[in-house]
Amino acid sequence: MPVPNPAVTEFLMSRRSRPAKTLAAPVPTREDLGPILTAAARTPDHGMLQPWRFIVLPPAAMPRIADLAESFGTDDTSRKKGRKQFELGTLAVAVIASPKPSDKIPQMEQILSAGAVCLALLNAAQAAGWGANWLTGWVSHHAAFGAAFGLTEGEFIAGFIHIGTETMEPADRPRPDIDALTTWIGA
Repeated sequence: MPVPNPAVTEFLMSRRSRPAKTLAAPVPTREDLGPILTAAARTPDHGMLQPWRFIVLPPAAMPRIADLAESFGTDDTSRKKGRKQFELGTLAVAVIASPKPSDKIPQMEQILSAGAVCLALLNAAQAAGWGANWLTGWVSHHAAFGAAFGLTEGEFIAGFIHIGTETMEPADRPRPDIDALTTWIGA
């Protein structure tokens, strides 16, 4: 018989991302971040390939990264949006999808694992009491921006998990109609 864990269920049922622009200092220290990254790395990983890695972007790096993002924008809107993602940031962890060559584990499974790491990192940060938000945007998919982070061929940014002290609790938003999204297959 299953043994429920009501505290975890309640956390998952009520969890809500905190907008990155509402996060402030203090941010997690290296010591605070260790258990959060460890929890995120417990993500399902078929074949134990570890098809992801982390790059921590501390507050001191954010102005340089904001400048970098702005420099790769193709128009005023993208330049402003790219800059704003990091200019307003406190600390972020870039989750790098890093698929490995494998005859047994399809690349798609490895990419899905990297996405699962993003959500696990978000949840672990929030479970530790921090506000957190998972952002992507055009900068995540821009090859030259990624190259500035030392990404190798085949790697890409699965997301930036911004972590800090929440300054406000956002209102909940409408949630999906599970019955409308679920199909049960009969015998």
